[in-house]
Amino acid sequence: MGALTHESLVEYLIEEAYEVVDSIEAGSRGRSESGSGSAGFADELRGELGDVLLQVVLHARLAEERGQFAFDDVARTITEKMIRRNPHVFKPDGTLQDSFPATVEEIVEKWDAVKKAEKPGRTDPFEGIPPHLPALALAQKSLDRADRAARSGVVGHSRPDVVPAEVPGSEGDLGDLLLAVVAGAREKGLDAERALRGAVRRYQQHGNETAWKPHERPGSDAVP
Repeated sequence: MGALTHESLVEYLIEEAYEVVDSIEAGSRGRSESGSGSAGFADELRGELGDVLLQVVLHARLAEERGQFAFDDVARTITEKMIRRNPHVFKPDGTLQDSFPATVEEIVEKWDAVKKAEKPGRTDPFEGIPPHLPALALAQKSLDRADRAARSGVVGHSRPDVVPAEVPGSEGDLGDLLLAVVAGAREKGLDAERALRGAVRRYQQHGNETAWKPHERPGSDAVP
């Protein structure tokens, strides 16, 4: 095995993150079936979170050896970021506010306002979305960003329309429908992951290339 690098550790960071997801979802299924909590779930989740933390420690150690930053710098940076981006929760000194926003919408508005102040030159609402997210996660994140940009009132951003399909009322049934779509795509020799990723890419390009003013809607802006 060669020397550890940030690049060589990427696969392990991804693997450990997915194992946390698997642990949480397995624990959720177990609690749903048994109707109670599980000490075993807590132990497993604690271990999986430790594995993810180890990856953070390793990356920080590599950076420290190169004179870039140390683990303490990582912890301090995220602490400062949490305080700065959540003024509805924290006072500038890090202590809790005396009162909190009444709605999720207010929280989102405050969060977005802080991010805009931090990066005033950012005009692309899709900037910062990891391009290698799984296609479904990429689609949902992109739709959310476009919606928030359209509601923010920033000139040049209006949400391209995607005509919503009729979907079942539960996640279980929705999952079955998505699985059936993938099965149908497979029967036709199509790659569902690649197809959705391409659709999201076209959606993002459509939103960026069309400089509308807030709430102005062209006659035909739907993404099929």
